[in-house]
Amino acid sequence: MTTSDAAGEPWRALVRGDLATLPVYQAIQSPEVLAPELGLSPEAIIKLDGNENPYGCSPRVQAALATCPYLHIYPDPAQVALRRDLSAYTGVGPEYIVAGSGSDEIIDLLLRLVLEPGDSVINAVPTFGMYDFSTRVCGGRVIEVPRKRDFQLDVEGMLAAVDGRTKIIFVANPNNPTGTLTPVEALHPLLHAGPLLVVDEAYYEFSGQTVAARVPQHDKLVVLRTFSKWAGLAGLRVGYGLMPPGLAQHLLTIKPPYNVNMAAEVAVRESLADRDYLMGTVGAVVQERERLYSALERIPYLRPWPSQANFILCAVTRGDARSLHQALRRRGIFIRYFDTPRLRDTVRITVGRPEHTDAVVRALEEIEP
Repeated sequence: MTTSDAAGEPWRALVRGDLATLPVYQAIQSPEVLAPELGLSPEAIIKLDGNENPYGCSPRVQAALATCPYLHIYPDPAQVALRRDLSAYTGVGPEYIVAGSGSDEIIDLLLRLVLEPGDSVINAVPTFGMYDFSTRVCGGRVIEVPRKRDFQLDVEGMLAAVDGRTKIIFVANPNNPTGTLTPVEALHPLLHAGPLLVVDEAYYEFSGQTVAARVPQHDKLVVLRTFSKWAGLAGLRVGYGLMPPGLAQHLLTIKPPYNVNMAAEVAVRESLADRDYLMGTVGAVVQERERLYSALERIPYLRPWPSQANFILCAVTRGDARSLHQALRRRGIFIRYFDTPRLRDTVRITVGRPEHTDAVVRALEEIEP
């Protein structure tokens, strides 16, 4: 190493100025990383911070992956079979579909395709952090339009924020981290605002509401979905977007050739073939969501918000969210906490199995904030 290398790290002069100070996206950690810090086994961790399916994937997925003979072969870059399977599930033609390494990748591809320096997106905050993060990575500006006090969209404010440089309007529905579901009719004005309307339906299977069938009717509507939540495939990273065929073709052109790996393709196929089983676990989560909500209402220092997803956001009305997070962490229970302006002193608790509900409620009852 030269003196110059040691002293100044000259490569830093090559980094884009706007990325040099970009805040790190606050991702969650795996049980294998968390457990040693607490002196626990990974199995002892109660992980309610990532909105994963506590019942895991379909048994058919594990069996198929154990016997798959093609893991040494590159997957199909055109995603022909995968898009056909997704078409049968969504009712939208395969020409409207692009799959990605999680819906995060579809967000990134859309932004890379449409953003030029100075262009902007509209973000209805508080919401999923990847819209802001990926926009900044792609060199765009983020125009924040705060949601109303009940976390519903301020549609008039969003329409007023649109200008000639606005390329995308993001709407998570149900919204993460609030669990708020925006009625379909409330989205209509945004469909005709000019920019692409990207409706992120990552939690669609838990809410039952979708605008997917409207994609063929609107040339600026994109719907995002994922297998991370309902199908228990978060670790395999597979999501997809429904969009106008011309836009889909552009994304297929600019995506990495083998962006969805062979294991993920197999897992999607087997998940869709075992849809009844998976929707049974979704039903169990929805039922447990209502039980958890009722239990959280009885905790004197929490105020839960109604949710149509697989998590519940709570305001911490006594003490602070970070301290509550740390107190649960010491017991091996992991939840998400927020300290942003619109989410000051709030926590988000993923719906787990009944025994997870019992454990977290018991801990909350014992903690004195």
